[in-house]
Amino acid sequence: MAAHRKLRARSLSGNTARTAATLALAGAATATAFDGTGHAEPRLTTAQVKTEVDRLYREAEAATEKYNGAHEKASAAQHRLNSLRDETARRQVRLDTARSALGSFAAAQYRDGTIAPSWQLALSSSPDRYLDGAAFAERAGDRQAKQVSRVRAQLREIERLRGAARVEARSVASRQAELKRQKDTVTAKLKQARQLLERLTPPERAKAADGAPTAPARATRSATGGRSAPTPVAPARVSSGRTSAPIGRATPAPDSRASAAVAYAYRKLGSPYVWGATGPNAFDCSGLIQAAYRSAGISLPRTTYAQINAGRRVSRSQLRPGDLVFFYSGISHVGMYVGNGRMIHAPNPSAPVRVAPIDQMPFAGATRVA
Repeated sequence: MAAHRKLRARSLSGNTARTAATLALAGAATATAFDGTGHAEPRLTTAQVKTEVDRLYREAEAATEKYNGAHEKASAAQHRLNSLRDETARRQVRLDTARSALGSFAAAQYRDGTIAPSWQLALSSSPDRYLDGAAFAERAGDRQAKQVSRVRAQLREIERLRGAARVEARSVASRQAELKRQKDTVTAKLKQARQLLERLTPPERAKAADGAPTAPARATRSATGGRSAPTPVAPARVSSGRTSAPIGRATPAPDSRASAAVAYAYRKLGSPYVWGATGPNAFDCSGLIQAAYRSAGISLPRTTYAQINAGRRVSRSQLRPGDLVFFYSGISHVGMYVGNGRMIHAPNPSAPVRVAPIDQMPFAGATRVA
């Protein structure tokens, strides 16, 4: 009879239930993994990584130029604020001096007391001398009134300066907030690019970070015929250390200052790209251009979108060494034309300052500074 007893079903509870649930989830996860439907991050090819890294670098460079512009404006606003504060302090010193003089005059009057002019005339042993003194006192009173008026004007001017300083202080705070936003954007983009590159082997990483954009980014049209511009052949070069200069036939620079800027750019070949840097040992793209022309005695704006308007626009067919060449629709990258269809530029954090063909990026325009 015992053999025919039905086994009573036992309910799962407590630790037993939790253990069963854990095993079930583990089994489901294992089955999902074996079925190939897991959520593991897919393995990107070197070409895919390069395309994504190029995009991140372009976005970081655009944010870098906005950062550079915001930094320039923040510095100018801080300079104006400091000037206002200095001027307020100088005027406060003059006001304190004028107030002190007024206080001394008032104290002297109090000590001398006041006597009616008619009694002073009657009691005076020398009426003529008294009348001369009275006229002097009247003139002194006029000067005193003018001094009081000047003090009031100084008070109004100091209050105006303080109001302007408060407005400028708010501007500085706004500029600094914009700086932080752009810095955070640049940092995030560069971090994403670095993380992508770290997923590759060293040879793959070197290929993905060679500084030349991927094929879609290089697509461009010639200025005259609408056909793709051919990659020019590099001229023979003579090199000494990091300095390298072209030899052979080349279009001359328009003047000595452009020539000096080109020579500076050649001396900086191999320098690292650092966003926000303007030399002398590291550069971003617009920082290299600014430093090169600064060495030639020409002051240029800090950003690409300001540099493109810093000289006379020239067409691609008119390019001469020293001309500034700009790329992408947002004017986010700049190089210095050195002849034979090539430029010197600071590409990105994965590539140092180098010579490159100008047709490897979408051409946006050119400017002749000198």
